[in-house]
Amino acid sequence: MNLMLTNPPSPDIPAYSPAGNECALFETAWTRQLPLLLKGPTGCGKTRFVSHMAARLGLPLSTVSCHDDLAAADLTGRYLLKGGDTIWVDGPLTRAVREGGICYLDEVVEARKDVAVVLHPLTDDRRILPLERTGEQLEAPPGFMLVVSYNPGYQNLLKTLKPSTRQRFVAIEFDFLPKDREIEVVSSESGLGTTEVAPLVELARRLRVLKGHDIEEGVSTRLLVYCASLIDAGLSPRDAVRSTMIEPLTDEPDVRAALIELSQAVIR
Repeated sequence: MNLMLTNPPSPDIPAYSPAGNECALFETAWTRQLPLLLKGPTGCGKTRFVSHMAARLGLPLSTVSCHDDLAAADLTGRYLLKGGDTIWVDGPLTRAVREGGICYLDEVVEARKDVAVVLHPLTDDRRILPLERTGEQLEAPPGFMLVVSYNPGYQNLLKTLKPSTRQRFVAIEFDFLPKDREIEVVSSESGLGTTEVAPLVELARRLRVLKGHDIEEGVSTRLLVYCASLIDAGLSPRDAVRSTMIEPLTDEPDVRAALIELSQAVIR
């Protein structure tokens, strides 16, 4: 989660620390009416980045957390009964296309396959959203932008973005910040001093090396902030580390024991 700016942002703009030229790339994509694909590990700052850019550009933001049961109708809308009448209710994607703003689909690969069918005409030169149930064909206004994200580490043969979908987006790759900057971010977000935060970040970096071997995913910056916040509130570092940086990563007793041993070598 890249969170801190060199110059403090407006209180209404979520803090974010750029790792490269992603802010300029987002603004350019917005100006040219291009859809955007964000890819990177869990908790590295993709969602915060979108919130930051939406506020920075003064755009309304509609965020959808995708899941296994999310179908196209959940995004476009459906007919509902209300007071004895059947009325059409727009979904979040349709509302964004009608009104303008950013529609952000988080972890889009988790959604059902029919979602991609709906997104395709919105992500090429047509920029349209056909609504079969109402007979409408909505043209996206200049003020509309589609942003999607996913974690490549979770991809498998059943859950992946097809090339025909991926190649409709401008893509930005995210990763965790360098050590010194991550320390600054975690300290700023949690209130814990940088001296106390430094060993936590060092431990997180060692645990991330184990991704794909003993653990499925490394420690996110989000979990680091949780850990530092608990320590700042008075919890012992070892207890905070176990509850935020070890228990969320595995349920396997042998792996847990190994991670605890590693953490005790770093957190004294």
